[in-house]
Amino acid sequence: MAMSHLEHHLALLAHLRSILVALGEAEQVPEESHDLFLERFDELLGQLPADPEGSLYLGQDLISQVFHRYPQIAHLVPRDLLWFFGGDCLHFMPDEEIALFQELDERRFTAEEDDLPFDWNQEKQLLAMPVDSSKH
Repeated sequence: MAMSHLEHHLALLAHLRSILVALGEAEQVPEESHDLFLERFDELLGQLPADPEGSLYLGQDLISQVFHRYPQIAHLVPRDLLWFFGGDCLHFMPDEEIALFQELDERRFTAEEDDLPFDWNQEKQLLAMPVDSSKH
């Protein structure tokens, strides 16, 4: 069974948090400010399931801060999180990637309207395939 849209993004946030913890354990960042950042990150993880809409601004802020505070791990930030939180996070995405996620969201909304199952990761892989890949 496919994860819900929110569960998928919570799992990605948990993964990103584990990367941030490892960064701190490797003593790659100033400890005090890093600990405070992780506290705010945990706030997001706690608030998001209860209030997804109300947590978007905090998510935008924290994900954007990851790029500024921890540029060494920017390439490890799941792109789905940039799209999910939107706002300033979209500045870290090229136009082609934004178009892909727009199409993905449109497919998700269509599936929801038709009461059909939707697998975000599977659909993302299908959209990312080259157009002529079926010609074998």
